[in-house]
Amino acid sequence: MIEIEQLSKHYGSFHALKNINLTIAEGTVFGFVGPNGAGKSTTMAILATLMLPSSGTAKVDGFEVTDYPKEVRKRIGYMPDFFGVYDQLKTTEYLHFYGASYNIPRPERDKLIPQLLELVNLTDKQDAYVDSLSRGMKQRLCLARCLVHDPKVLILDEPASGLDPRARIEMREILKELKMMGKTIIISSHILPELAEMVDEIGVIEHGEMVAQGKVSDIQNRLRVKKVLHIRSLGQEEELALKLQDEPFVTGVLSDNTGVHVHFSGGDEDQRQLLQHIIGWGYPIVSFHEAQTNLEDVFLEITKGGVAT
Repeated sequence: MIEIEQLSKHYGSFHALKNINLTIAEGTVFGFVGPNGAGKSTTMAILATLMLPSSGTAKVDGFEVTDYPKEVRKRIGYMPDFFGVYDQLKTTEYLHFYGASYNIPRPERDKLIPQLLELVNLTDKQDAYVDSLSRGMKQRLCLARCLVHDPKVLILDEPASGLDPRARIEMREILKELKMMGKTIIISSHILPELAEMVDEIGVIEHGEMVAQGKVSDIQNRLRVKKVLHIRSLGQEEELALKLQDEPFVTGVLSDNTGVHVHFSGGDEDQRQLLQHIIGWGYPIVSFHEAQTNLEDVFLEITKGGVAT
C-alpha cells in the first residue's frame, strides 16, 4: 500500500530526510518513532502530497505522490500534528463542509455523518459548536473529518499529542476499531508504550535516516534487548528464584510478592526448555509469560547506534 524508495528532502545543506526506504502492506498499522526533528512529519507531509521530495519516490496504492497527487488524496486521510478547526460551525456543519469538498452528495452526507460521529464518540455533540469542544473532542472530530471520504490510508501525525489520559484512551480505542476495519494506518507518537499496543510494525527514524524497521519483537531480538519472564509458583518464588540463577540464558533474577522476574537472553525454544526444567523440578506453576515488549527500551537501544535496517 505504501512504497518509499530512496526518499530525500533537503533545504540547502540541511538534510531532513536521507534516502528513506519503507514498505507498508495493506491493513498494517505502522508506528513511526523518532525524536523531534528526526523527519517523521516531513515523511508524512510528502506522503500527503503537501511537500515535494528533493529526490526519490513515494507511492500510495500504486500512485506516485508527485505525479498523481489527486489520486493519492482520494486514498488518504491526513491528520497533522497541528490542525485548524472552524470555530463558528457546528460539528455536523464542519463535517458537511469537508464532505462537500469531496463531492459527496448531500443525501449521502446525511447518512454518513451520524455514523462518523458515532465512531468517534461525538454523537451527543452533533449540535455543539466546534469552539465549545475540548481538545480531545476536537482531535476526534478531525479524525472523523479524515474519514469522511472513506480513505484506504490514514496518516496520523501525533494524534494523541496534548491529550489527557482519558482522551488518549478514547483515541486509542478508536484507532483499534479502524484497524479492525482494515485501514492502513501510519501513526507517529511520542507516547511509546501506547503505540506498542496498537502497531503491527515500527520504523525508527533519527537525523533523517531510517535506522530500524520491522516488528517490535524482531527488532528486540536483533538488538538482544533483555526479555523479562514473569513466573508465579504458589508461594515458592524465593526458592525458585535461587534455583533459576544457574540456568542457561538467565542473566538476572528477582522475586517479590508478584512472582519471579527473570532477565532472559534466549529465544522462544530456550524459554520452552526453561519451563520444562521448572516443571521437572516439581514447582506448581500458576503463570509463565514474557513481559510485554518495552518499546522505550528498544527505541533507546536503537538510537544509540544498535542496529540498522
